[in-house]
Amino acid sequence: MKALAKFGKASDFGTYRLIDIPEPVCGPRDVVIEVKAAAICGADMKHYKVDNGSDEFGSVRGHEFSGDIVEVGAEVTDWKVGQRVVSDNTGHVCGKCPACERGDYLLCSEKVNLGLGYGYSGGFTKYCLVPGEILAIHKRALWEIPEGIDYEEAAVMDPICNAYRAIAQRSSLLPGENVVIFGTGPLGLFSVQVAKLMGAVNIVMVGLAEDVAVRFPVARQLGASATVDASAENVVERCRSLCGGDDSIGLVVDCAGANISLRQAIEMVRNNGEIVRVGMGFAPFGFPINDISMKAVSIIGHMAYDATSWRNALALLQHGRIQVKPMITHRLGLSQWEDGFEAMANKEAIKVILTYDYPE
Repeated sequence: MKALAKFGKASDFGTYRLIDIPEPVCGPRDVVIEVKAAAICGADMKHYKVDNGSDEFGSVRGHEFSGDIVEVGAEVTDWKVGQRVVSDNTGHVCGKCPACERGDYLLCSEKVNLGLGYGYSGGFTKYCLVPGEILAIHKRALWEIPEGIDYEEAAVMDPICNAYRAIAQRSSLLPGENVVIFGTGPLGLFSVQVAKLMGAVNIVMVGLAEDVAVRFPVARQLGASATVDASAENVVERCRSLCGGDDSIGLVVDCAGANISLRQAIEMVRNNGEIVRVGMGFAPFGFPINDISMKAVSIIGHMAYDATSWRNALALLQHGRIQVKPMITHRLGLSQWEDGFEAMANKEAIKVILTYDYPE
């Protein structure tokens, strides 16, 4: 079968190649899924058009995927052939660290993701094996897809659950407060929806000039009360004005990860306000952060989700309280993977769904 794989060691950027691989062999505790939909994530994009020159196979990519169970091992009792399922993309955890002890498996220091980490393959192919090792430790590594949710909606549960946990579980947002969200990707757009569900009054999305044509209209459709083009406007002044004044912003959700976003977040948030940092950047800070202390601001680091995130987000999706369809801008076959990645790179796409389109 065909598969889109990354070559090189875990620490290497690039290289993607479409290759032939054997179908997975189901062990006694394993589950094999026929992938029906797989989404391109921003984390996949960092390897696009990067050639590290390596011929060492890393893993089949694609950590956002859903499908049908087509085979279960002889010792599997929790799952059966024919179930529609979505993976939380966990492939390996230690099972004994403080994070694992509290069921926070995606914060395990040994965690490896299916389709994202090294050696554990994901959904940019026809069949994906979910190891029995993880299913024995983490009972919620798989979720059955509820009735009324289709495969492509289920495939993007990862960013939905990330946004849910960042706002509903990590922040102290109260109904009637204002929220500013940096970043117009799926994490930011799902954060708009969660903030709306939580009762935020003004929800301001901050993006760049390249977001104006495609992503800003979708943000407003999904609940943003206003959009701010950081390429052309004074972000801090504009956000404060839109929310009602200097002390009006209680929560900033940074899904962009750029240093300038954090600097502007610290400047605009009110005293005793909160900043939840979802996005990541790797450049060292070039500005003072004394305002964190002077204003008693809480900066909350965010990573991943837990079973509560998944259970509640699936219920919201099933009952139409979260929308996915407006964000799916491209549906392509796996053979067209480069077109999908290019659309993401050019910001013509918000979410690209890939389906396996090669003959038997």
